Amino acid sequence: MATIQWFPGHMAKALRQIREQMPLVDIVFELVDARVPYSSQNPEVDLAAGDKPRLLIMTKTDLADKARLQEWLDYFEEKGQPVLALDSRAHNVPKIVTAKSKEILADKMAEEAAKGLKKRAIRAMCVGVPNVGKSTLLNHLVKKNVAQTGNRPGVTTGQQWLRSTEELELLDTPGVLWHKFASQKQGVMLALSGAIKDSLYPKDDVALFALKYLREHQPQVLKERYHLTDAQMDEEIGDPDLLLTITQKLGFRDDYDRASERMIFDLRKGKLGPITMEVPADLNEDGINE
Repeated sequence: MATIQWFPGHMAKALRQIREQMPLVDIVFELVDARVPYSSQNPEVDLAAGDKPRLLIMTKTDLADKARLQEWLDYFEEKGQPVLALDSRAHNVPKIVTAKSKEILADKMAEEAAKGLKKRAIRAMCVGVPNVGKSTLLNHLVKKNVAQTGNRPGVTTGQQWLRSTEELELLDTPGVLWHKFASQKQGVMLALSGAIKDSLYPKDDVALFALKYLREHQPQVLKERYHLTDAQMDEEIGDPDLLLTITQKLGFRDDYDRASERMIFDLRKGKLGPITMEVPADLNEDGINE
C-alpha cells in the first residue's frame, strides 16, 4: 500500500496562525469525525493548546454506528476529556455547546467575577481536520451561512471571528492535518473520511481497505448495495477479485479505479450503512491505532 500523506504549505501557515491566536481564546473546540474519532484528532492541536481547556465535538454522528459512538464517548470521558456527540444541524446545538463551554470554564468565569471583571462572551477557537464538518457546525451555531461548506477538503482557507450567542464567540480556522501520521492505517482512515484530497492517494488501496472492513462487519449491506450473490461473497474469494466483481456489477467493465471511487463515496455518504471504522480497543498502549 502506498504511503498517504498531505501537508501543503497553507496548512503549515494555518497551524502557525492557530498557535499565534491561542492566547486570545478561553477554550478550544476540536471537531473529530464520528466515523474515525481517533484518527481525526490532530496531535498538533494538543501541542498548540497546551493547558488550554478543550472540548471534543464529534461530528457526522448521523453517519456513525451508534454503539461504537457510545464506546468512544465512554473512552473520552474516562480519559477526563470533555466531549459532545452532535448532529450539527439540530436546532438546539448553540444551547448545548454554550452550556457545555460554561460548565468547562465555570472556575475561570467565577474567578473573573470575583475580581469584579465585567461579564463577557466565551471566546472559542474551532479546529479540525479538513472536511470534518466544521463549517456546517459553525453555520448552525451562528444561525446563518457565514462559513462556506462543501463535501471536499480545503473549503475554509482563512480565520474569521463569528458570534454564536451573547455568551459565545467563535474563531473559525482552516482544516489542518499534520506532518506525519502515526500509522498508515490512520492515513487510510482519513482518506476514507474525505480529509485528504482525493487526487493524492491510490483509490484502489483505500477501497480495498474499506472492502475488507465491510466484509468483516457489514457483509449484508455490502451484498445488497452491489447486488452480490452468496457465491461472490464467499470468504475464499480475495478482496481484489471481489472488487473486480463489484466493478463489473456497476457496469464499469474493468475500470477498477472508477469502482473504487464509487465505493469510497458510497461509504462517505452513508449508502453502506452507519459506520465507525475504529474502536478504543484498536489502540495500543502508545495510543496508536493498529
